Amino acid sequence: MTQSGPSSTHDELERGLSNRHLQLIAIGGAIGTGLFLGSGKVISLTGPSVLFIYAVIGCMMFLLMRALGELLLSNLNYKTFGDIAKDLIGPWAGFFVSWTYWVTWIVICIADIIAITSYVNYINAEIPNWVPALVTAIVLVILNLQPVKFFGEFEFWFSIIKIVAILALIVTGVILLVTGFENPDTGTSSSITHLWDHGGLFPFGASGFLLGFQLGIFSFIGVELIGTAAAETKDPQHNLPRAINSIVVRVLIFYIGALTVIMAITPWDQLDPDQSPFVTTFAYAGFGAAAFAINLVVLTSAASSANSGFYSGTRMMHSLARDGHAPRGFALTDLRGVPRRAVFFSTVFVLSSVPILLLGDGVIEAFTFVTSVASTFILFVWSMIAISFIQYLRRHPERHAASSFRTPLARLTPWAVLAFFAFILVTLFLAEDTRLPLLFTPIWFALLAVLWQFTKRRLVKNGQPLTAAVDIPESAGL
Repeated sequence: MTQSGPSSTHDELERGLSNRHLQLIAIGGAIGTGLFLGSGKVISLTGPSVLFIYAVIGCMMFLLMRALGELLLSNLNYKTFGDIAKDLIGPWAGFFVSWTYWVTWIVICIADIIAITSYVNYINAEIPNWVPALVTAIVLVILNLQPVKFFGEFEFWFSIIKIVAILALIVTGVILLVTGFENPDTGTSSSITHLWDHGGLFPFGASGFLLGFQLGIFSFIGVELIGTAAAETKDPQHNLPRAINSIVVRVLIFYIGALTVIMAITPWDQLDPDQSPFVTTFAYAGFGAAAFAINLVVLTSAASSANSGFYSGTRMMHSLARDGHAPRGFALTDLRGVPRRAVFFSTVFVLSSVPILLLGDGVIEAFTFVTSVASTFILFVWSMIAISFIQYLRRHPERHAASSFRTPLARLTPWAVLAFFAFILVTLFLAEDTRLPLLFTPIWFALLAVLWQFTKRRLVKNGQPLTAAVDIPESAGL
């Protein structure tokens, strides 16, 4: 019987993302619920030094993304981080990176869906938690069964919402500063001097400042989505550099700018760590519906993050299957370039958010532990990007020399980034709430090591090469 309609007879993705899509995906990837919800807690634990923390992390992520951009543009057949690691480090590295990145984003996607239920509960507590979870999961599946340009449009407009909310906060804060606004709760007037008048810029000393990095680093999870989206971007040689080069400006405006305004309006030591400082700032300005409005913004932010996670997970599964590291059927795409089977496979895991919500608080606490483990996985993926770049410089110096998007201080950059990630791991170990999840992660890598041995034997038995290089397309330029 002959099939009609969208056919799964090829395994190529489609370049359907334009420059505006990639630009907003890059922005949206760097702005998550951590900024809207978690910044109050970070401020309470680090004080004004949080500004320096975000600045340092932003610079390091910029350097890593420059290295990633050069790698992607050196060979346009690189579709994922797994492709890069497989080609430059070895097939085992591609296997480890791809599966780790897939599970990281699927778990984060589930966490975002669970978070969405709490935001819906704030709006209407009578709605059962499983309803918004199921609806969100279904919407994610429908969106990801569409051509990639629909994903781009969704992320474009949801990123616009996040950007408008942050810019509105900054403008509102500047107005309050200029007019000498007096905080009705604390009786203090708005002043930039609040940044250093309450214990100085480093109120908790060096230890508080250094331990703050383990809180701030995970606000940047998603910035690497630029690399995932690049495989489906039109004219990546032009669009990818523009998106990456704007990372520093985004960090300065959206993170440092917003938090500076917040701490200038209300002394940092008088902010409630359990409330969003965004809500507090708008409420002080006289916007009675601030809590409701910001709740909607955070809801859309979580939806955007969940969609990005689902998209990234399905593309990574497509790559795994294409390399023979997962069932071959997951590599097949329809005529629109959508890896439908990979979407449905990932859906099975995303739908687990529904029974998790039905099983009660104990399970949710356990799930929070799992998401902390997944968060540490991203450091592994980022580190493998840096190691891949080191190998790239050693094995392909001619590509680096001919690149039009060379990484600044290329010989030093990957080592500096790796040293920074090692420092983050130390801070994760020192913090009580992240120590146990960090110690749990070796179990995952031990499991991958066992699975890799079985996969390797199967590939050898089937006559599939383990070390085949990723060829450079004839039309590719450096």
